Amino acid sequence: METKDLQQATLLKRYKRFLVDVEQEGKTFTIYCNNTGAMTGCAEPGFTALYSTSGNPKRKYQHTLEKTITANGHFVGVNTIKANDIVKQAIEQDLVPELKGYETLRTEVKYGEENSRIDLLLSDSNKVDCYIEIKSTTLLLDDDSGLGAFPDAKSTRGQKHLRELMTMKQQGNRSVLVFLVQHTGIKAVTAAQHIDPKYTDLIKEVLNQGVEILVLHTHITAEQTTVSHSSSFVSPEKVDFSQYS
Repeated sequence: METKDLQQATLLKRYKRFLVDVEQEGKTFTIYCNNTGAMTGCAEPGFTALYSTSGNPKRKYQHTLEKTITANGHFVGVNTIKANDIVKQAIEQDLVPELKGYETLRTEVKYGEENSRIDLLLSDSNKVDCYIEIKSTTLLLDDDSGLGAFPDAKSTRGQKHLRELMTMKQQGNRSVLVFLVQHTGIKAVTAAQHIDPKYTDLIKEVLNQGVEILVLHTHITAEQTTVSHSSSFVSPEKVDFSQYS
């Protein structure tokens, strides 16, 4: 996915969840951040902020934080709204072998028992429907090993989505949870048991029920973000979370 005409500034602070102050050529101003997560390690003072500019005069804040560059030079995609489009584009370009061969792709389709909308729904006359839930993953636990985790804060919404995927699988459909890695320092992904143990318990349950977990990594530059490869999900049972608590 292309991200044209991004400008750079120095990140000063993130506050009130949706606001980020930056400095550019001695001028300080505020830009909008649509990421509702904790963004741990993704928006620290001194990082480089890459932001877009809206042409909508009615917007209070004309600029949106799209990506950051960490002190170690890692690119991080922090605009979570873009995650679904990145995966959708990758599927349409046949860059995800695990999700190839479907006739139609729909987005934001109502489904489940808890008033949900599935991120992507793949359908084919010769196959069962494939329900895909996408989670943007940016929490780097260990810079040396490259281990990342989801979520970065307790997520009742994420828990609901796991239950919905499990229900779809029980009804005979294919259910896939995609962790879209938008941090170039992350080499592998697990569930953040030390942050949301209930989510981790549900991860174990959905795996036992046959829900698939697909970890998609991205190549990120200032100009674009594209899916590069996949990796195996790391079972939280194999991780010592005491070092991260």
